Order: sequence, then C-alpha cells, then structure tokens
Amino acid sequence: MSRSVVGFVTCGSRSEARQLAQAVLTKKLAACVNIVAGVESHFWWQGKLDQANEWLLVIKTTGARTKAVTQLIRAQHSYAVPEIIFTPIVTGERNYLKWIRESVQ
Repeated sequence: MSRSVVGFVTCGSRSEARQLAQAVLTKKLAACVNIVAGVESHFWWQGKLDQANEWLLVIKTTGARTKAVTQLIRAQHSYAVPEIIFTPIVTGERNYLKWIRESVQ
C-alpha cells in the first residue's frame, strides 16, 4: 500500500491552477486538489530577487502517483522551472487516508 503524500505546485494564474487541477483529477492521479489564492511568493530567479502573486495547488495523492503527477505538471505548466514538491503525510484521519488511496487506484 502506497503512503499518502501532499504535493505543492505554484501557478501564475487562477486559470492555469484550475486547468492543472482538472488534468490531475481527470487522470485519477490525485484524490483532491485545493487551489489556494493570494500566495505572495518571493524568490531568487536568474540571479535576482523576484516576486510574484501565485495560486498554490495542494495535491493529495499517493507516493506511487508522484512521478505521473510530476510528468503531467511539467508537460502542461507555463513556468520553465515549476515548483513540484511532495511531502509524506506522517499521520492523518484513517478514513481520509483510505479515501485518498482508493481514489487514485
């Protein structure tokens, strides 16, 4: 059984966030994707400090699906270097974690 993970992907527009969320869900690569608006990002880019207003995808899936999610996001994302990171869910409500696993089978 694959452990559940949470993925984070920032997007440059609400429409891009919605499109990526829909693509991930349609292919059953995640059980749920939240879109968090109003993210103010500050970062280094091409040797200079930069900032952007972004939308954050919070993707609930399994470790077994991270490669496929990464490939899909990379192929469809507008950024040259999109943020695509995953972190394990150490613990959580048992039925919710079961729902994640069952949703992506």
